[in-house]
Amino acid sequence: MKADDIRTKTPDELMTELVNLKKEQFNLRFQRATGQLENTARMRQVRRDIARIQTIAAEKQSAEAKA
Repeated sequence: MKADDIRTKTPDELMTELVNLKKEQFNLRFQRATGQLENTARMRQVRRDIARIQTIAAEKQSAEAKA
């Protein structure tokens, strides 16, 4: 997911996306623990997408506070 795509979303959409990614991360952890994980790179992608969403959400909150 690109940062530009994330910036166009509303705060509610960001939170929904964040919840979905956290669920996916949870499922990926279980797959890794049981030896069923096939795409190990997906864990890294999900972790970075979560960080991007959290960063942009914080930027939007601070911009609202200043305005």
